[in-house]
Amino acid sequence: MRTRQNRGLIALNLLLLAVLGAVTLPPIASAQNQRGRTRGEYTMVGGELDVGGSDAVFIVDSANAEMIVLRWENGRRRLEGVGFRDLDLDSRADVGR
Repeated sequence: MRTRQNRGLIALNLLLLAVLGAVTLPPIASAQNQRGRTRGEYTMVGGELDVGGSDAVFIVDSANAEMIVLRWENGRRRLEGVGFRDLDLDSRADVGR
């Protein structure tokens, strides 16, 4: 009787160990592997676009040197992406030459 209980406990422990391994070792999401991206540090500024006079939100990720502009569509009640800039590429651009 005692060896039966031990086998059951060993089987239960192995099952729990397998579940723990499955939970702690999931595959990394593909978006986390892009260009060695670091965790973002964001700054948001509200403003108005020159075209159409609509309101917009400018979001700058200073850690990854990126900026995105979103416009509020009142009719659809959602944010729409207007533009994206890689600020690192812009800073290396040959301006005026």
